[in-house]
Amino acid sequence: MNRDKTQQSAIDLPLNATLLGFDFGLKRIGIASGQRVTSSASTLITLESRNNKPDWEAIGSLIEEWRPAALIVGEPCHLNGEESEITLAARRFSRQLHGRFNLPVYMMDERLSSQEAERITREARRAGRKGRVNKGDIDKLAAQIILQSWLDSQQGITT
Repeated sequence: MNRDKTQQSAIDLPLNATLLGFDFGLKRIGIASGQRVTSSASTLITLESRNNKPDWEAIGSLIEEWRPAALIVGEPCHLNGEESEITLAARRFSRQLHGRFNLPVYMMDERLSSQEAERITREARRAGRKGRVNKGDIDKLAAQIILQSWLDSQQGITT
């Protein structure tokens, strides 16, 4: 989905909307929450896939708890914009989210979000945070970056 179409569709969301962002992966799905009014996103949780399928029960519980107005899913592409198998899987996941929960789902270009999340995590570790880098932490941070990027792209769009 191109940015113009996403922005036009986002006009229908209330300014006080809560959003959930997803960094889709075959093994794990990072999730972040955000607010349109503050235009800010925060890490939430990373869910492990069950038998190579999303944990729909856990996702349903999060949607029931947070009551988001919309869902944002990272759309992974190669740096040159070409699609990959994971691109198609993420799109399938977004369609399933929409079908299961009847919420608007917006795709957001997520190129380099996981690398950015890894960089931030490593820098925090160098600055004194102990322990090894947890892939689940990287996934939920990538979801935050995806959701924050989407929120940033919505600046100036109001209802």
